[in-house]
Amino acid sequence: MFDIGVNLTSSQFSRDRDDVVARAFSAGISGMLITGTNQAESEEAQKLTQRYPHCWSTAGVHPHDSSSWTPEVAEAIHQLAQLPEVVAVGECGLDFNRNFSTPQEQEAAFSAQLAIAAELNMPVFMHCREAHERFIALLEPWLGKLPGAVLHCFTGTQDELRECLEHGLYIGITGWVCDERRGLELRDMLPLIPAERLLVETDAPWLLPRDLSPKPSSRRNEPAHLTHILERIAHWRGEDVQTLSAMTDNNVRTLFGIDF
Repeated sequence: MFDIGVNLTSSQFSRDRDDVVARAFSAGISGMLITGTNQAESEEAQKLTQRYPHCWSTAGVHPHDSSSWTPEVAEAIHQLAQLPEVVAVGECGLDFNRNFSTPQEQEAAFSAQLAIAAELNMPVFMHCREAHERFIALLEPWLGKLPGAVLHCFTGTQDELRECLEHGLYIGITGWVCDERRGLELRDMLPLIPAERLLVETDAPWLLPRDLSPKPSSRRNEPAHLTHILERIAHWRGEDVQTLSAMTDNNVRTLFGIDF
């Protein structure tokens, strides 16, 4: 099983990163996509792919960091995206929940990254929170020019899910679905996602599954917990775990063009 969203550059992993990666592969993880969220993190993510086998990375600027978008940053992302280990542009998109960058800054950075992905014929790794209508409006004109796109860590409504699927997006599901307080709506939507459009991720170190037993002493999430997340997703979809794991792995190969 392949984890499409690991924030391995996080300072939460600075003391034991090697152990975290080792635990992931011991738990049955077959590969990981290390997320780039700004220029520095994207550069570090690419370096980590050199350090760990079966790892790839993204290069992009998260909506929270959109205020940092400049022509120089754009050029750096453009150059990074052409390296063989970098298989998607992003994490990019819109987040109108916190607005750490203004909506205008977010929209400009998102559109610029869609243009880079289209130019380089690369898929996009996207984020959307409380911005669905504007997100789709900005994305739609580019979809015919992109080889693929995933909306990672989907937490939207059923109508938003349906529209994302109608636009051909892959859907990334995290341990959010294991949260009995806020993940029940998403849990009910799992059967609506075609298996050939489903991807799984931890978004580590964030979103530790709340139903892990025994509960870890730390609230830090790790890619090793993807096994639990996939098992729960398969259960709620009424599917065999191994079959679903093989399908999601095949989706990774199709979207990102990698072999692992």
